[in-house]
Amino acid sequence: MYLYVRQGFEVEELPDALAKRVGQLTEVMSLSLSTERKLARVDVNNVMQALADQGFYLQMPPDGRVHARLYSGD
Repeated sequence: MYLYVRQGFEVEELPDALAKRVGQLTEVMSLSLSTERKLARVDVNNVMQALADQGFYLQMPPDGRVHARLYSGD
Protein backbone atom coordinates (compact mmCIF):
# COMPACT_ATOMS: atom_id res chain seq x y z
CA MET A 1 0.00 0.00 0.00
CA TYR A 2 1.26 3.47 -0.88
CA LEU A 3 -0.21 6.76 0.26
CA TYR A 4 0.86 9.62 -1.98
CA VAL A 5 0.31 13.08 -0.49
CA ARG A 6 0.64 16.51 -2.07
CA GLN A 7 3.57 18.60 -0.86
CA GLY A 8 2.42 20.62 2.13
CA PHE A 9 -0.51 18.27 2.80
CA GLU A 10 -1.01 17.70 6.52
CA VAL A 11 -1.80 14.16 7.66
CA GLU A 12 -4.57 15.62 9.82
CA GLU A 13 -6.39 16.46 6.57
CA LEU A 14 -6.94 12.76 5.73
CA PRO A 15 -10.50 11.49 6.10
CA ASP A 16 -10.97 10.07 9.61
CA ALA A 17 -11.73 6.53 8.42
CA LEU A 18 -8.53 6.38 6.37
CA ALA A 19 -6.40 7.94 9.10
CA LYS A 20 -7.63 5.33 11.59
CA ARG A 21 -6.80 2.46 9.23
CA VAL A 22 -3.29 3.58 8.29
CA GLY A 23 -2.24 4.66 11.78
CA GLN A 24 1.05 6.46 12.21
CA LEU A 25 2.62 7.35 8.87
CA THR A 26 6.31 7.66 8.08
CA GLU A 27 7.63 9.44 5.02
CA VAL A 28 9.81 7.06 3.04
CA MET A 29 10.46 8.99 -0.17
CA SER A 30 9.78 12.18 -2.04
CA LEU A 31 8.88 12.09 -5.75
CA SER A 32 8.54 14.73 -8.42
CA LEU A 33 5.64 13.63 -10.59
CA SER A 34 5.11 14.55 -14.22
CA THR A 35 3.21 13.11 -17.14
CA GLU A 36 6.50 11.67 -18.44
CA ARG A 37 7.21 9.75 -15.23
CA LYS A 38 6.16 6.09 -15.10
CA LEU A 39 4.93 4.53 -11.87
CA ALA A 40 4.98 0.77 -11.38
CA ARG A 41 1.30 -0.10 -10.98
CA VAL A 42 -0.71 3.08 -11.32
CA ASP A 43 -1.21 5.75 -13.95
CA VAL A 44 0.74 8.86 -12.93
CA ASN A 45 -2.06 11.03 -14.38
CA ASN A 46 -4.56 9.50 -11.93
CA VAL A 47 -2.19 10.15 -9.03
CA MET A 48 -1.56 13.74 -10.08
CA GLN A 49 -5.30 14.40 -10.51
CA ALA A 50 -6.13 12.96 -7.08
CA LEU A 51 -3.36 15.02 -5.48
CA ALA A 52 -4.75 18.17 -7.10
CA ASP A 53 -8.37 17.33 -6.15
CA GLN A 54 -8.08 15.89 -2.65
CA GLY A 55 -4.44 16.13 -1.63
CA PHE A 56 -3.78 12.37 -1.45
CA TYR A 57 -3.94 9.15 -3.46
CA LEU A 58 -4.15 5.69 -1.89
CA GLN A 59 -2.62 2.89 -4.00
CA MET A 60 -3.60 -0.58 -2.91
CA PRO A 61 -1.85 -3.82 -3.94
CA PRO A 62 -3.08 -5.40 -7.21
CA ASP A 63 -5.24 -7.98 -5.43
CA GLY A 64 -6.69 -5.33 -3.12
CA ARG A 65 -5.32 -7.00 -0.01
CA VAL A 66 -2.64 -5.64 2.26
CA HIS A 67 -0.42 -8.48 3.41
CA ALA A 68 0.80 -6.71 6.50
CA ARG A 69 -0.63 -5.95 9.89
CA LEU A 70 -2.29 -2.54 9.79
CA TYR A 71 -2.59 -0.34 12.81
CA SER A 72 -6.20 -0.44 13.97
CA GLY A 73 -6.05 1.94 16.93
CA ASP A 74 -5.71 1.55 20.64
